[in-house]
Amino acid sequence: MGREPKGTGAGAGGRRVGRRAVLIGGAAAAVGTVALAGDELGRLWWRLPGMEKKRVEGELDHKGAEWTSAARANWRRADRPDDYTIDRVVIHVVQGSYASALKVFKDPAHGAAAHYVVRKDGHVAQMIRELDVAFHAGNRDMNERSIGIEHEGFVDRPQGFTAAMYEGSARLTADICARYGMSVDREHIIGHVEVEGTDHTDPGPHWDWDRYLRLVRKARAALG
Repeated sequence: MGREPKGTGAGAGGRRVGRRAVLIGGAAAAVGTVALAGDELGRLWWRLPGMEKKRVEGELDHKGAEWTSAARANWRRADRPDDYTIDRVVIHVVQGSYASALKVFKDPAHGAAAHYVVRKDGHVAQMIRELDVAFHAGNRDMNERSIGIEHEGFVDRPQGFTAAMYEGSARLTADICARYGMSVDREHIIGHVEVEGTDHTDPGPHWDWDRYLRLVRKARAALG
């Protein structure tokens, strides 16, 4: 996991300005306000009266997950994929237990959290809605375009990556890929270590990518 850098711009490849952002730009021009930068439009639409997207507290994006919310300081409100395109899943390993992951993600001083945490038995906790930006990748652009999945365990202990964990995580990733039209491949499903600018090494050399992608493809095919 990684804190979101402050004051850094995002690459053009991961962002598109949504319909509501265009409305904001028009409103700003109409009142003679200085034009808002394109980088800000997507995250400001919900501040206008009547524009906030309806939400249900504790609503799940992945059926079968358990809702337990991350601290508000560890994520940013958004309206994905209307304001930011979702085209990546980032795989993390927590370097600790499932319980420790939930604990730190609930700590506002931690400054980081993933959308999901997967336990060794395959159980999934959802901590942040997919439409919101989780501070998990240590790169603002990747945070805005991705969904982060944390896994219980340690990068140097392959025995901790159980069959149940691989299967539960694969079902989750397949569901995400189906909902956002992502291909099941290593371009769209990446490790934290592959995020530009990160100093993290997870999921580490013992994460079995071939096995994982086979399971994700199988789960994706089952979804139809």
